[in-house]
Amino acid sequence: MEGGGGVPLEALKEESQSRHIIPASFEANSLQKSNWGFLLTGLVGGTLVAVYAVATPFITPALRKVCLPFVPATTKQIENVVKMLRCRRGSLVDIGSGDGRIVIAAAKEGFTAVGYELNPWLVWYSRYRAWREGVHGSAKFYISDLWKVTFSQHLNVVIFGVPQMMLQLEKKLELELQDDARVIACRFPFPHWTPDHVTGEGIDTVWVYDVSTFRGREKRP
Repeated sequence: MEGGGGVPLEALKEESQSRHIIPASFEANSLQKSNWGFLLTGLVGGTLVAVYAVATPFITPALRKVCLPFVPATTKQIENVVKMLRCRRGSLVDIGSGDGRIVIAAAKEGFTAVGYELNPWLVWYSRYRAWREGVHGSAKFYISDLWKVTFSQHLNVVIFGVPQMMLQLEKKLELELQDDARVIACRFPFPHWTPDHVTGEGIDTVWVYDVSTFRGREKRP
């Protein structure tokens, strides 16, 4: 109905609809921003998951009651250990083998050497290093908790320990090792054993214990 200067009904409907129409360019920009937001969220989330996966094996041992942190052996430490292995026979085990330096050095000296390490990333890296050095046939590495492994089959034991674990490890080795076995401790000595040999200085110091010696002392009245 028209009259009295009124606006036609059809015009009112068109005006009402035009107020709710969103420009196509605005919709495209909003969609693009939304897609970038999802992509950014996915990238951040994926990065955090990857960092967690890589860092967890390194952090977890530090949260244990008795931890064995990874500190690479120095060149001088390796030389001191190898010197204390001269004229020795039998297999060797490195407790907490880290990146495999001691095991690889022992394998190059002709030993059948085994490394036990809780950190899987270090174990895989050690295996790669052994392959690269050409000793992967005699240098083996395993992911394992040292408290769940028996060392009775080894005549040479190397340990890079921390003071909090040495007493407990001392008792474990006393029960498991053969009389002709030798234990080489790096950085920290055992609390009750008297070393047969000591070589090196400072952080490179190596303490050598022959099982027959401290067992002989224990038998004395």
